[in-house]
Amino acid sequence: MYSNPLLKVAKKAVINPVSSILKRTIYRSTIRKCYDGGQERTTATILNKEEDLGLMIDGYSEVGFRLNNNVTVLGSMLIFPRSVLSWTVDDIKDVSDESLALLTIIEPKIDIIVIGTGDKMDNVSYSHHIFHFLRKCNLSVEILPTAQACPTFNFLNSEGRFVVGAMIPPKTILASDDDILRMKLRYQNLYELND
Repeated sequence: MYSNPLLKVAKKAVINPVSSILKRTIYRSTIRKCYDGGQERTTATILNKEEDLGLMIDGYSEVGFRLNNNVTVLGSMLIFPRSVLSWTVDDIKDVSDESLALLTIIEPKIDIIVIGTGDKMDNVSYSHHIFHFLRKCNLSVEILPTAQACPTFNFLNSEGRFVVGAMIPPKTILASDDDILRMKLRYQNLYELND
């Protein structure tokens, strides 16, 4: 294969050691001992299924939100630990001092406001205005895209904090192939006749 003897030496000196190093990195160690279910078992709690923790956001779409009590909210919303209000805001540009005025007078005082801006935080100037207005009213605020704001609200609510979510539905949602398949199967099951 190699006519030049120098290439044969180069192959033995460079390529063979590198390929053997690469082969060694493929191997993984495995755990041979399995957990036997003793006293210190790890448990997981699905927060959205715990009704005592209050309202939580199970999902969102371009048209609204689905809550853990099977309520669907169309459009933007203000979500509190135990109640939800429709919010007449379609875009982050529509958020003004007037649209946030209710949050400044609520008693007991809100621990933190989580604002879901929709798709992403393109418009930083609006976010700065919202942030400064709420800070002037001595309110803590977290401004995030809706995809990150929903789980943030759920987590803070599960901790027992008095959190308010001001959520704007995103304009576009990127769906994975798995999401599309799951949706097709769900609709297929809707139209099947039960014998």
